[in-house]
Amino acid sequence: MEILLYVVGIVFMLIGLGLSIGLHEIGHLVPAKLFGVRVGQYMIGFGPRLWSRRIGETEYGFKALPLGGFISMSGMYPASDGKRAKGIFSTLVQDARSANDETIAQGDEDRVFYRLSMWKRIVVMLGGPVMNLILAVVIFTVLASGIGIQQGTTTIASVNECVLPAGTAQTECEPDDPATPAAEAGVLPGDVLVSIGGTPVSNFAEATALVQAAPGQRLDMVVERDGRQETLMVTPIAAERVLTDASGRPELDADGEQIVAEVGYVGMRSQLAFTPQPIGTGAVMAAENVGRVSSIIATLPVRLWDVGVSLFTGSERDPDSPLSVVGVGRLAGEVAATDAPVLERFVVLLSLLGSLNIALFVFNLIPLLPLDGGHIIVAIWDGVRRAWARLFRRPPPDPVDATRLVPLTVIVAVLLIGMWALLMIADVVNPIVLFP
Repeated sequence: MEILLYVVGIVFMLIGLGLSIGLHEIGHLVPAKLFGVRVGQYMIGFGPRLWSRRIGETEYGFKALPLGGFISMSGMYPASDGKRAKGIFSTLVQDARSANDETIAQGDEDRVFYRLSMWKRIVVMLGGPVMNLILAVVIFTVLASGIGIQQGTTTIASVNECVLPAGTAQTECEPDDPATPAAEAGVLPGDVLVSIGGTPVSNFAEATALVQAAPGQRLDMVVERDGRQETLMVTPIAAERVLTDASGRPELDADGEQIVAEVGYVGMRSQLAFTPQPIGTGAVMAAENVGRVSSIIATLPVRLWDVGVSLFTGSERDPDSPLSVVGVGRLAGEVAATDAPVLERFVVLLSLLGSLNIALFVFNLIPLLPLDGGHIIVAIWDGVRRAWARLFRRPPPDPVDATRLVPLTVIVAVLLIGMWALLMIADVVNPIVLFP
């Protein structure tokens, strides 16, 4: 059964990845067609063709390797002058120009990408990443507002019998260990918190904040038990505890360390439940993910070095290190196979898919060819040159010939292939461990 669930998790992520890639390419396809550009192909995957069908002037299909996708637009670059090139780099440029020329059909010379205005070219190239961002916002909105975020409720799940020092390995109470304030006050599992110190509470985070702010102070705690309200008197003790957020996760400081402070403590835990959040929470979660992924990509060379070191030394990988498709699928399988409620596993899988789309959004905006960000930079440079010429009443310049950047593009492509190869090997040999 565990193996079956593992496979289900991988299949779920593969389908989600295919949907993400497909929508990314639709983000390019739709504006390109709206602006009159001839699109010859819309393909999901690379390598040998598995299936395709021509509808109108565009061939739609799937290829064997689900590692990305592409659309083939007519005239990404200006047509070549037909001169033969000499030298390896010049030959690369000429080959790129020849391949580009083949996309320009006779009679459709005006339906080429490079002739579009700057803003139209930016819209076409930005459309793919934006589709991933939109999909991520939808996923996080479903998670936050549809299913809800797991938070502590006002229902008490358990009461600690004694006070144990923070960080201790002790798990059972000894006869001389002091009782917790909650146990002394008579709090029982199943009690529903109504108010603390005269302040009504609607969730456990509010109750925790009131308790933590009142070490040594006697508080009246109103609970609902068996359909009637009872008032209990509790005095929080001062204790060093890791501060937590509304979801029960440890709060971190600027250095990523858990925040420990001396706060009021009574020794009770709440039941967890998925609580729907306001409709804008999903967009906020997506924005937070954009910031986190951007910081990862900004330090990508260092992180890749760390992955390489951990691969050869066998040391434990950083949970925030980059992943390949293999790593993402492996994590999805582990999540699906864990011994947890189905809804909790589904939430984690959806969250993983949302984060994957954020990664696609941010990564594709890196301003280097052959990524979308590189094409956007070329379009902006072309627009700036034309605006400069108009400002000084000069003849419009020739379109920017981005094929001159093919040698740099090849170098970037080789580096990307090397990066993915490193990550795939690391994800097989020394994967990230979420569930030791």
